[in-house]
Parts: sequence; C-alpha cells; structure tokens
Amino acid sequence: MVSLDNEIELVEGCRAGKDSARKELYTLYARKMLAVCYRYTGNMDVAHDVLHDAFIKIFTRFTFRGECPLERWIHRVVVSQALDYLRREERFSHLVVCEEQLPDIADESEAAEAGKLLTEDELMAFVAELPDGCRTVFNLYVFEEKTHKEIGRLLHIKEHSSTSQLHRAKKLLAQRIKEYMAHERKK
Repeated sequence: MVSLDNEIELVEGCRAGKDSARKELYTLYARKMLAVCYRYTGNMDVAHDVLHDAFIKIFTRFTFRGECPLERWIHRVVVSQALDYLRREERFSHLVVCEEQLPDIADESEAAEAGKLLTEDELMAFVAELPDGCRTVFNLYVFEEKTHKEIGRLLHIKEHSSTSQLHRAKKLLAQRIKEYMAHERKK
C-alpha cells in the first residue's frame, strides 16, 4: 500500500517525466496489473505486451487527476488497453456460441463449492482458458463490477449477449472445476 504522500510524490514525479518515479510506479503496480492483463487475454506473452503498452500510455499521457486512488486509475487504463487489444485482434467476433456446444451441468453449486478449494492461480488459469467473449464478459462483470448494460456499451454488443456470455462462462468454469476435482480425487 502506497501512502498518500508517496502517491502524490509519484504522481508529481511521473508528470515531470522523472525516470525514478516511473520506475517506482511500475515496480509497485506491474505485477498486479499483469494479472489483470492475463485475465483478459488468456495468454501470458500477450499479457506482457498489453501491460507494456498500458504503461507506455500511462507515462506518455499521465492524465491522473486524483479523482480516485492511483491504483484504481492504473487498473482502468490497463483494462482499457486490454479491451483495445481484444478489439484490434477482432477477438469479440466470436461472441455467439451455440447452446449445443456447452456442457450440461446439473449442479453448479457443487462446482462452486469445489472452486473454493482451488488456489487463486488455479482459478485464474481456468478463467484464462475461457473463450474470448466469455472471458471478457466474465472479467468485466465479476472483477470490474460492470452491469450487462455497461458491458454491452463497452463491447458494442447487446445486453442480452452479455448476459448469455456470463452464463456460458459460469457453466464452462463449473465444468472445468468439476473435471479438475474429479482428476485430483483420482490421484
């Protein structure tokens, strides 16, 4: 946690273009923001690229005005950069999945309970395996706390598509957790 005085110092240093302030800012937040990038891209190499691009944007256009904590502002920039990457790569073009392609899961609550036994890294790896559309909507809804209406506007999709993608993401995660736990019990 960065103290308010240190945060103000960092902000002023970054605005002034001081490399030492930029390095400290990067050191403080890069690891956490890399995890955010990975959640959205599902690929660690791409996550590093998105993180790099986000920090370039932060350092070249340091627009932080103090309306929220610095970390939250950096987080917004990183999420925006990840969404821009996904748009550029046209990764949202496959948002529609046929219902027949989804696994049938009778009891999602069983998978949810089993999910509590997973480490955060295991769970994030399962999220990263989701199809692009499901993963993006899941991240925006669960981690960014966006409504389906907001997600629809952000991704240029219908609100119903967002709802459908979240449902699919939950089903796919539940199935993956169920498979993983069954495999673990056999060991």
